[in-house]
Amino acid sequence: MEEILRVEGLSKTFTLSKKQQKIERTESKRKVAVDNLTFSAYRGEIFGLLGPNGAGKTTTLRMLSTLIRPDSGDAVLDGCSVAGQPEEVRARIGFLTSELKLEDFFTPNYLFDFFSQLHHVDETTCKERKQRMFERFGIDKFAEVKVANLSTGMKQKLSLVISLVHNPEIVIFDEPTNGLDVLTARTVTDYLKELRSEGKTIILSTHIFSLVERLCDRVGVIIDGRMVACGTLQEVCDGMNIEDRFFELYKEVKGSEE
Repeated sequence: MEEILRVEGLSKTFTLSKKQQKIERTESKRKVAVDNLTFSAYRGEIFGLLGPNGAGKTTTLRMLSTLIRPDSGDAVLDGCSVAGQPEEVRARIGFLTSELKLEDFFTPNYLFDFFSQLHHVDETTCKERKQRMFERFGIDKFAEVKVANLSTGMKQKLSLVISLVHNPEIVIFDEPTNGLDVLTARTVTDYLKELRSEGKTIILSTHIFSLVERLCDRVGVIIDGRMVACGTLQEVCDGMNIEDRFFELYKEVKGSEE
């Protein structure tokens, strides 16, 4: 298998405010969000980062997407370093997170064209890709409706489409089905499978066990910013179901901290 992503010793620490210290129930002014993370992903696979809220999944994906810089370590995506070649990385990835919101004032048509221009997609390709993607997700009927007037599910589908305007080789999704109704969630997960069949690599984070079982070729379990298990479901689960295995790993990690 061809390695398309290599993460080596990725670490990130944040300074906590007094309010955050109170919420975290700690006197420490520093929080280690990601702790020496190392893993690989291969071309044409779906790799899942599984962990509870606050485990460091979103921070990891934000570093891979060059939104924040790691304190130490590096990640190489399709031959480009997030630390040394952030612009080249951005050209090769599509990134979708619920934290990034589309402007309410604009329409799907305008946003698709705008982001296509940012990625230097030629006009003919843009038109063809927009027609295909809009029809695929049912956005064509709402192409001139302002984002503010779209349903939550339609906004999520539009965000997905816009993140793929430049046909990236690596797709990074933070909680891709979070907050979606079952029909929209199914549409999104089915499309992720289609992308995999086209040879795209998908990196996603989730805390949903069933999503990992349905989608992921391999999974990395993150707890307290550390990778505690990584491999195929069979390798990670060791004869158990993913939920039971996760809680076993969680107890092992938390027990070792006491």
